[in-house]
Amino acid sequence: MFGLGPTELIIVFSLILILFGAKRLPELARSLGRSIKEFKHATQGLRDEFDIDKIDEPVAPPKAAHRSQENVTPAGGEASTPASASAEEKKPS
Repeated sequence: MFGLGPTELIIVFSLILILFGAKRLPELARSLGRSIKEFKHATQGLRDEFDIDKIDEPVAPPKAAHRSQENVTPAGGEASTPASASAEEKKPS
């Protein structure tokens, strides 16, 4: 654990106890735990936001429709499409 042996850990913990006191250590540990929990929650939110696997793939545009026989103009006349039929109905007589 970070290259610290048992003797060094005891010295570090005793210094922390002397600096902060026995009454304040539980409060510090609680604050540290909340901070770590909040940090993990924030990093998980960012990971979810930028996760490539969870991003919806863009919808492919529809393929071009083949021309049907209705849209083909006969050799000597107008095209018989529903649009041209509705245009004829709107003309005043």
